[in-house]
Amino acid sequence: MTGVVPSRHHDIADDLRRQITTGRIQPGERLPSEAGLADRYKVSTVTLRNALAVLQGEGLVEKIHGKGNFVRCPGRKIMYVGGWGTLDPWTAADAPLRVTIRSATVQAHGHLTTLLKVPTGSPLAEFTCVSLEGDAPHGLARIYIPRDLVPAGMLDDESACRETVTRFAVLGPSPAAVRETVCARQPTPDEASALRIGSAPPVLAITRVATDPTGRVIEAALLAFPGDRVDAVFTTHHMTDERQTRG
Repeated sequence: MTGVVPSRHHDIADDLRRQITTGRIQPGERLPSEAGLADRYKVSTVTLRNALAVLQGEGLVEKIHGKGNFVRCPGRKIMYVGGWGTLDPWTAADAPLRVTIRSATVQAHGHLTTLLKVPTGSPLAEFTCVSLEGDAPHGLARIYIPRDLVPAGMLDDESACRETVTRFAVLGPSPAAVRETVCARQPTPDEASALRIGSAPPVLAITRVATDPTGRVIEAALLAFPGDRVDAVFTTHHMTDERQTRG
């Protein structure tokens, strides 16, 4: 009985992976052109691209449109502070983080109606934000606010919310309560594309819902961070302290 012969593209992926992990090819270094690598390994361009797709899926290589394939740099970690709904100001300040923002008015549908507790079709302001350190994405946020709660000019003037979004903080009025649901999972195709990671490395996904004193949802945020580029810290209060306060 004959064994299974490994596919040629897996052999190429193994060789390139070995060069990356041993430091022969450095983080941030551009790989030779696809045509050049195909010629080096004596394979078709299709086979070579299949090999690169394996490494891209593992998060070792990222393809930047119009520039080529690069060894992915291990980014410096930032800290997300749970309960406050913000990046830690010290770690955020240490890195030259910048943010891209796209804003629009959308209608609530599907899971958004549940998150914001609004009827289907209700107008919402949507802010899609990507924070970057240099060219490396650090986080993705999709933030939704009931349209009537959006501060004047915020949808028309990106600078009005840029500082807040850079910290991934709550955009709307100061909330009375913030509820966060955290999980590690595989990225969606949109998240993988925006964060320039493959489908294999996990993301830290946070669903944050902020409410006012009446219980009305004033903001819902869907946050995603590459798992190797963020730590999340949560501080809790002991129930015994509350009992003593009430006594």
